[in-house]
Parts: sequence; structure tokens; C-alpha cells
Amino acid sequence: MLLTDLKDIYAHMRQEAGKVLVGLEDPLEQLTVALFSGGHVLLEGVPGTAKTLMAKTLSHLVQARFTRIQFTPDLMPSDILGTNVFDLASSKFYLKKGPLFTQLLLADEINRAPAKTQSALLEAMEERQINLDGERYPLERPFMVIATQNPIEFEGTYPLPEAQLDRFMFKVIVSYSSLEVEVEILRRVHQGFDAHDLAAAGLQAVLPAEVFPEIQKTIASVIVEPGILTYIARLAAASRQSPDIVLGASPRASNHILLGAKTLAALQGHEYVTPDDIKKIVPPVYRHRLLLKPEAEIEGLDVDAVIQRVLGIVDVPR
Repeated sequence: MLLTDLKDIYAHMRQEAGKVLVGLEDPLEQLTVALFSGGHVLLEGVPGTAKTLMAKTLSHLVQARFTRIQFTPDLMPSDILGTNVFDLASSKFYLKKGPLFTQLLLADEINRAPAKTQSALLEAMEERQINLDGERYPLERPFMVIATQNPIEFEGTYPLPEAQLDRFMFKVIVSYSSLEVEVEILRRVHQGFDAHDLAAAGLQAVLPAEVFPEIQKTIASVIVEPGILTYIARLAAASRQSPDIVLGASPRASNHILLGAKTLAALQGHEYVTPDDIKKIVPPVYRHRLLLKPEAEIEGLDVDAVIQRVLGIVDVPR
């Protein structure tokens, strides 16, 4: 597959997604980059901002099997992994697979599940496999987890610790729509749009999930100059030395920036990564990894503002 082919595929995906989604071009782009990079996404937004619809749309576009799990405080690891059941006819145990055996998983309100269940999910995310009673079960590729959380309601939640947050490639923020976008949404609903019936909206699949290995080979061919690699490493070092930050970016974060920038460049049909690609990928990669000092929060700074400070103090390679 050529880079021009991948660029055309992505343009077709955006065109089809426009039949269903309004004003979500940037979040959908970040989800697509993560999917093609083999990463997972933490999706944060208040209820009713089309997080589930965006995940369902993406799975429909790439013909990936979609499963949604509503995480609750009483959810057990076996509820998502599955369990071994004894078959009286054959006198053998067989695995009754849980909803984690899918290709695109929407983990709704992940921070409502207890730590043991969160860990079971995050182990599958990292290893792309499930270990159950000593048996190894590989997960089908592509495998992507889109985990959602509500930034407002914290009662009855189990916040993800930093070590688990680091497994997510991106943290994507879904904010309220602009006035023009909300009017367009209302117009579509008035004309009969049903978010539960994407086929009626005319949404067409763009590519089969089976071509993902070929897509990833194309992305791997994108050129990255040594200066770009140094730039990524210097950004990570600057985050660790920043007076505003307690916990800086991990080496895994730098890997995710590199993979994400190569994918973003490939989707644009570019043969090489530019500093602008890095700057666009850094915020969603760093957003959930940097831990601010209390003094910075007292100053009124948020994580995104500190990320822009880090980007501002590191010289861009020419």
C-alpha cells in the first residue's frame, strides 16, 4: 500500500464519518491515529457529547467487531475476561469468552470499576492476550480499547493510577459543541437521524480490518530524521525538569509520540515526520501523564497550559 492510498482511505473515512458526526473532526482524527498505531485511548467528556457514537462510527468504518462494557463498582474480572465452564457431555472445561474478546472495546466509565477489574483490562491492553487458569488466549488484531470517564462526577469512582494511565496512548478531550455545531445536530435529529441506526444514516464501511497489517507496514516506512528523535527526547526531558510538574513524561510516552507522529504523517500522505506533526501529537500523549505541582494549580494552570510551556522552551529542529 502506498502513502497516497492511505491518504485517500483516510479522506474517505472522514467523508463517511461526516454523515454521522458533527464538529468532532479532531477527536476522531486522534482516535484514528491511535487505532492505526496500535494504541488505546482514554476519552474524557461529560455525558451526551457523542463519545459512544464516535467509537461506534470508527468501528463501522473499519469493519471491526464492537463491544461496549458499562463499568460498575461490582464488576468482576471474570465479567470481562470470561470463565472456564465444565461441559458434562465431554467431561472437559471450555472457555466461555467474555466481552473483552473483540476488536474495538468501549470501556464506559472505566473509573467506576474496582482496581482488580481495571488491572485485568489493562493487562489485556498491554499484552494483547488474556491469561486465564494458566492458558494463554491471544486477542484478535486489531485490538483497541476506548475507555471513557466523566470529568465532573467523582463519587463512587476508582481513579486510575499513573502506572495504568501510562498504558493509554492518548487522552482525548471531548468538549461541548459550538452553537453552530449544536444547531446542525438539532437539524439532523429533526430530520430523523437516529444514533442507534448508523446504516439508516448511510454510513458505509471504508476498509476491512484484515488490511491493518498492510497499513502498519506503510506507516513504518515513514522517514524520521535523527533531529526529530532528539526533539522528542528533549521534550520528555523538559517535562521532567519543569518547575510546574511533579511527574514528567515516561519513555513509553516518547514511543507513543513517535508512533503517533508517523501515523499522522502517513494519513496526510507525507513521506517524513515534521516538527508540526510532533507538536500536534504531544498534547494528547502528555495530557494524562503529567502530574502538576499544587503551586501550578494554584496559579490557575492546567495540564494543557503546562504542555504548551514545555513545547515553548524546547528548540524546534530545522
